[in-house]
Amino acid sequence: MDYEPVIGLEVHVQLKTASKLFCGCSTKFGALPNAQVCPVCLGYPGVLPVLNEKALTLAVMAGLAMGSTVALYSKFDRKNYFYPDLPKAYQVSQYDEPICLGGKIDIEVEGTRKEIRLTRIHLEEDAGKSMHFKGDTGVDYNRTGIPLIEIVSEPDLRSPQEAYQYLKELKTILEYLDVSDCNMEEGSLRCDANVSLRPVGEKKMGTRAEIKNLNSFHNVEKAITYEIERQKELLSRGERIVQETRLWNADESFTRSMRSKEAAHDYRYFPEPDLVPIVFSAKEIESVRVSLPELAQRRKERFMKDFALTAYDAEVLTAQKDLADFFERCLKYSKNAKAISNWMMGDLMRELKLKDLGIAQSPMSPEHIAGLIELMDQGKISGKMAKDVFLEMFGTGKSAQEIVSAKGLSQLSDSSQIEGVVKKVIQENPPSVQDYRNGKKNALSYLVGQVMKATQGRANPKMVNELLVKELEK
Repeated sequence: MDYEPVIGLEVHVQLKTASKLFCGCSTKFGALPNAQVCPVCLGYPGVLPVLNEKALTLAVMAGLAMGSTVALYSKFDRKNYFYPDLPKAYQVSQYDEPICLGGKIDIEVEGTRKEIRLTRIHLEEDAGKSMHFKGDTGVDYNRTGIPLIEIVSEPDLRSPQEAYQYLKELKTILEYLDVSDCNMEEGSLRCDANVSLRPVGEKKMGTRAEIKNLNSFHNVEKAITYEIERQKELLSRGERIVQETRLWNADESFTRSMRSKEAAHDYRYFPEPDLVPIVFSAKEIESVRVSLPELAQRRKERFMKDFALTAYDAEVLTAQKDLADFFERCLKYSKNAKAISNWMMGDLMRELKLKDLGIAQSPMSPEHIAGLIELMDQGKISGKMAKDVFLEMFGTGKSAQEIVSAKGLSQLSDSSQIEGVVKKVIQENPPSVQDYRNGKKNALSYLVGQVMKATQGRANPKMVNELLVKELEK
């Protein structure tokens, strides 16, 4: 029997605030265990939480950017279950009246665009972190109370590749909004995947398994792939799929059972008595909407329209906000958008990848990139020279002009000097000259190469071509 995967994702996003959701403790990553806690986030008796206003605003921004409806009235709830890293023995979350409902993320897989619907976006606090040692376990409560939004998709995804693309688009939106740093290594972006199978053509959902705390896009893709195959094998043997929560072992690439999957009634939700409901006016929501920054899709369209970039170039440059920002800063110093795009997408990204650096850590500034392009556009250095100059710029942080001046690398553009070399090359290569005159135009490339070799690559290639053709056509 052929089976169709049905996949839904729950993405937990740490909001970019300086303090926790209900107290003033720092959210800074990397502090000593239990150094950023207080009676509120530790749940001491008698304490009262106070909602972080910035966290609320960031949640609304995320919802509006994804086409969600922001609720005029929402509330917090207590979600009761025992975890050793939840000191209160309950989590403050949102259940039946979340901050945002609906919305969508558009993805493209193998040239086909698809809309992935969102169920909801809600605010909640994070739990702590269990740390296992040899024969012992400790708990770090620094993360407890950190503000999260949980973005829940409808089960519209049908393959691991679609799930990967969904997360990629989601991360891009969040980064453009600057609502989260989306650092998966630090736990700022985590994903749970719900996976089930059903016979092709069947409308009824199969029994799902939830894979918890996937911390990279590739792990999401690999874990879903494994889970699909695991469930297929069970069904092919006539066995029943158990509704459960599973953990992904990234080192050995398999999922294992963690616990039976709870239903909503198992959490015994009830309204949080220590927090008042959240009430918005339509005017307040609209004020947040008009403050939203330009998002990736709109920026891509603008790059194509204003700078005549191809759809592919604009897509690559706008996939990361930092990359798009760098490109626009380059344009302050040079108007050659296509050349900037080529250098960034080619040489710059290659060197950054080799050094495991992001664009924000680039040793070359936008002004330096533009300066290199200007020297080429002015005919002062050739393309080959520019490649060598680029590598030295990247390694030293010096400007193109500094390197060119120090090494005397200026391009030879004196036609009388080049003409003498051209005539000498023609005299020394009669077979190639004859090939050219017999219609073998590729012989010209060989002769150009000989002139460039004779001038140590300093001759203006355009001038070399023109002078060679002029002499050969005599």
